[in-house]
Amino acid sequence: MAAGSLLALIALCMVWELWLAPLHPGGTWLALKALPLCIPLAGILKNRMYTYRWVSLVVWLYFTEGVVRAWGDKPPGNYLAMGEIALCLILFTACALHVRLRLKATRVTQSPT
Repeated sequence: MAAGSLLALIALCMVWELWLAPLHPGGTWLALKALPLCIPLAGILKNRMYTYRWVSLVVWLYFTEGVVRAWGDKPPGNYLAMGEIALCLILFTACALHVRLRLKATRVTQSPT
Protein backbone atom coordinates (compact mmCIF):
# COMPACT_ATOMS: atom_id res chain seq x y z
CA MET A 1 0.00 0.00 0.00
CA ALA A 2 2.88 2.38 0.81
CA ALA A 3 4.69 1.74 -2.46
CA GLY A 4 1.49 2.13 -4.48
CA SER A 5 0.49 5.38 -2.84
CA LEU A 6 4.04 6.74 -3.15
CA LEU A 7 4.13 5.92 -6.87
CA ALA A 8 0.67 7.44 -7.32
CA LEU A 9 1.77 10.59 -5.50
CA ILE A 10 4.83 10.90 -7.75
CA ALA A 11 2.69 10.43 -10.84
CA LEU A 12 0.09 12.92 -9.63
CA CYS A 13 2.72 15.58 -8.93
CA MET A 14 4.23 15.19 -12.39
CA VAL A 15 0.98 15.05 -14.34
CA TRP A 16 -0.58 17.86 -12.32
CA GLU A 17 2.21 20.38 -12.84
CA LEU A 18 3.06 19.46 -16.42
CA TRP A 19 -0.27 18.78 -18.12
CA LEU A 20 -3.47 18.90 -16.09
CA ALA A 21 -3.29 22.24 -14.30
CA PRO A 22 0.06 23.93 -14.82
CA LEU A 23 0.43 27.47 -13.51
CA HIS A 24 2.13 28.39 -16.80
CA PRO A 25 1.48 26.96 -20.28
CA GLY A 26 3.80 24.09 -21.07
CA GLY A 27 4.36 23.08 -17.45
CA THR A 28 6.21 24.60 -14.54
CA TRP A 29 9.24 24.03 -12.41
CA LEU A 30 6.84 22.89 -9.67
CA ALA A 31 6.99 19.45 -11.27
CA LEU A 32 10.37 19.12 -9.56
CA LYS A 33 8.50 18.63 -6.29
CA ALA A 34 8.15 14.97 -7.34
CA LEU A 35 11.93 14.40 -7.23
CA PRO A 36 12.24 14.17 -3.43
CA LEU A 37 9.52 11.51 -3.49
CA CYS A 38 11.70 9.36 -5.77
CA ILE A 39 14.47 9.14 -3.16
CA PRO A 40 12.63 6.85 -0.69
CA LEU A 41 11.15 4.64 -3.40
CA ALA A 42 13.99 2.08 -3.28
CA GLY A 43 13.87 1.91 0.51
CA ILE A 44 10.11 1.41 0.52
CA LEU A 45 10.39 -1.35 -2.06
CA LYS A 46 13.13 -3.03 0.03
CA ASN A 47 11.07 -2.71 3.25
CA ARG A 48 13.65 -0.64 5.08
CA MET A 49 12.27 0.43 8.44
CA TYR A 50 14.23 3.69 8.53
CA THR A 51 12.76 4.74 5.18
CA TYR A 52 9.22 4.09 6.37
CA ARG A 53 9.87 6.19 9.44
CA TRP A 54 11.19 9.28 7.70
CA VAL A 55 8.68 9.09 4.83
CA SER A 56 5.90 9.21 7.42
CA LEU A 57 7.29 12.61 8.45
CA VAL A 58 8.16 14.02 5.01
CA VAL A 59 4.72 13.24 3.62
CA TRP A 60 3.26 16.00 5.81
CA LEU A 61 5.00 18.62 3.65
CA TYR A 62 3.06 17.36 0.64
CA PHE A 63 -0.12 17.14 2.71
CA THR A 64 0.31 20.79 3.70
CA GLU A 65 0.85 21.84 0.10
CA GLY A 66 -2.29 19.92 -0.85
CA VAL A 67 -4.37 21.66 1.81
CA VAL A 68 -3.12 25.10 0.81
CA ARG A 69 -3.73 24.49 -2.88
CA ALA A 70 -7.11 22.82 -2.30
CA TRP A 71 -8.17 25.96 -0.46
CA GLY A 72 -6.68 28.52 -2.84
CA ASP A 73 -6.56 27.04 -6.35
CA LYS A 74 -9.36 27.06 -8.87
CA PRO A 75 -10.65 23.88 -10.56
CA PRO A 76 -9.12 21.57 -11.64
CA GLY A 77 -6.15 22.42 -9.42
CA ASN A 78 -8.14 22.21 -6.21
CA TYR A 79 -9.46 18.75 -7.13
CA LEU A 80 -5.95 17.55 -7.85
CA ALA A 81 -4.87 18.95 -4.49
CA MET A 82 -7.62 16.94 -2.81
CA GLY A 83 -6.23 13.86 -4.53
CA GLU A 84 -2.80 14.76 -3.19
CA ILE A 85 -4.25 15.04 0.32
CA ALA A 86 -5.88 11.62 0.02
CA LEU A 87 -2.68 9.98 -1.27
CA CYS A 88 -0.66 11.58 1.55
CA LEU A 89 -3.06 10.23 4.15
CA ILE A 90 -2.91 6.76 2.62
CA LEU A 91 0.89 6.88 2.49
CA PHE A 92 1.16 8.05 6.09
CA THR A 93 -1.24 5.38 7.31
CA ALA A 94 0.61 2.66 5.39
CA CYS A 95 3.98 3.78 6.78
CA ALA A 96 2.70 4.05 10.34
CA LEU A 97 1.07 0.62 10.20
CA HIS A 98 4.17 -0.94 8.68
CA VAL A 99 6.42 0.47 11.42
CA ARG A 100 3.97 -0.53 14.16
CA LEU A 101 3.58 -4.09 12.88
CA ARG A 102 7.33 -4.57 12.41
CA LEU A 103 8.09 -3.27 15.90
CA LYS A 104 5.39 -5.50 17.37
CA ALA A 105 6.80 -8.53 15.54
CA THR A 106 10.29 -7.70 16.78
CA ARG A 107 9.09 -7.44 20.38
CA VAL A 108 7.27 -10.76 20.15
CA THR A 109 10.34 -12.61 18.85
CA GLN A 110 12.67 -10.97 21.38
CA SER A 111 10.49 -11.18 24.49
CA PRO A 112 11.68 -13.56 27.21
CA THR A 113 9.29 -16.38 28.01
